[in-house]
Amino acid sequence: QVHLVESGGGLVQAGGSLRLSCAASGTVSSFATMGWYRQAPGKQREFVASIISGGSTKYADSVKGRFTISRGNAKNTVYLQMNSLKPEDTAVYYCCADLRLYPRLGAYDYWGQGTQVTVSS
Repeated sequence: QVHLVESGGGLVQAGGSLRLSCAASGTVSSFATMGWYRQAPGKQREFVASIISGGSTKYADSVKGRFTISRGNAKNTVYLQMNSLKPEDTAVYYCCADLRLYPRLGAYDYWGQGTQVTVSS
């Protein structure tokens, strides 16, 4: 069975930085797409960023220029470097992955349990 495990969340002041990590455990081929979503209290889960095996990336407009997604050297690992954090970035951040390229409508096959990011003003 495959599990995605996130780490790196926490409390940071506005303008600060955090780096989220996600690693897959279990036997699985290399994911074609890995990404991050987030869900703030009372809001729907929303797309943050994704990266495919070839290295191409996509970002939500709200995080462009501030967040950077990258894949690690280890198989099926992904990172999210978050800079210039704002209070509105406060949310639970979820790692996701799929063997397909760009799953439609965020229908990723694998999801992590989430890690809390809180940005204080």
